[in-house]
Amino acid sequence: MSQQFLYRALVQAKWLSETIKSPQAGQVVKILDASWYLPVMKRDPRREFEEHHIPGAAFFDIDQCSDRTSPYDHMLPSADDFAEYVGKLGVGNDSHVVIYDASNQGLFSAPRVWWMFRAFGHHAVSLLDGGLKNWQREAHPLSSLKSQVVPVEFHASLDKSLVKAHEDIEENIESHSFQLVDARSAGRFRGTEAEPREGIEPGHILGSVNIPFMDFLTEAGFEKSPEEICSLFQEKKVDLSKPVVATCGSGVTACHVALGAYLCGKPDVAIYDGAWVEWYMRARPEEVVSEGKGKTL
Repeated sequence: MSQQFLYRALVQAKWLSETIKSPQAGQVVKILDASWYLPVMKRDPRREFEEHHIPGAAFFDIDQCSDRTSPYDHMLPSADDFAEYVGKLGVGNDSHVVIYDASNQGLFSAPRVWWMFRAFGHHAVSLLDGGLKNWQREAHPLSSLKSQVVPVEFHASLDKSLVKAHEDIEENIESHSFQLVDARSAGRFRGTEAEPREGIEPGHILGSVNIPFMDFLTEAGFEKSPEEICSLFQEKKVDLSKPVVATCGSGVTACHVALGAYLCGKPDVAIYDGAWVEWYMRARPEEVVSEGKGKTL
C-alpha cells in the first residue's frame, strides 16, 4: 500500500499548537497524554499530567483501559470497554486523535495507544512527533488546568488481523508464516541484560529478529525518516512485503515497529499482545533462547 493512502501517523508541534489556538471549523481534534512507565522508572504519569500537559489534553491510562481479568499487563480490552473508555474522554468517531507522552525518549508509550485506536477501527489517529519533550523544547505552552471533557458515544470494532495470541506465535515457530520483530534492547533480547519485571528472565522467541525501539528515533527524540526506517528493516533482513508481527516486553514498545512499518507504507503489522512476559511465563525451557540463565523447570 502506498503512503498516500495512509492517514498521517505523525503531526508536528507547530501544527498542533496552531490547531489549539485556532481550531478549524468542522475539525474535531482530541489530544491524549498516553504516558506510561515501567515501575522501575519510579514516575507517576497521572500526577505529572495533572501538573503540566498540553492544553486541552485528557489522560489515557494504558493500565486502566485494558483487560483487567488477564494475568498479563495491559492486554487489549474488549471493543465495548475501549469504546466506553475513550467516549468518556470525549473522543468520538469523528475525532482526529493526537497522542503524545512525556517520556525522555520523545515517544515511548504513545505508539501503543495509536495502535489500539487503529486496532479498534479508528484510523484518524496521529502521534505528536517528538512528544512532550520536544513540545517543551520548542517553547509551546503547557497547562495545569483540568480539561473540560464532554462524554460522547464511540463505536469500536476489533480488527483481529492486528493482534496475535500466544498460540499464533507457537504455531509460527514451525510454519514461519510471519516475521517476528522484538523491540526490546539488544541485551534483553540476547539474555544478557535483566528484564525490568520480577520473576521474568531475559531472552527471546526462537526465530525472532531484534530491532530495539530506540533505533526508530533520532537522538532528539523525533521519528526517523521513512527512508531511514526502511533501510533499518532491510539491514535486519525484515521483508516488508511479507507478514510482520511485533513483540517486546509487554506489548508497548512493539508498537514502534508497527509505526515504523506504517511510515514505510505497511499498515498491517500485528502485535503479539502478551509479548515476552506471557511467552516466558508459559514457555517450556527450550522455548526461551538466551545467552544468560534462560528458563529452568
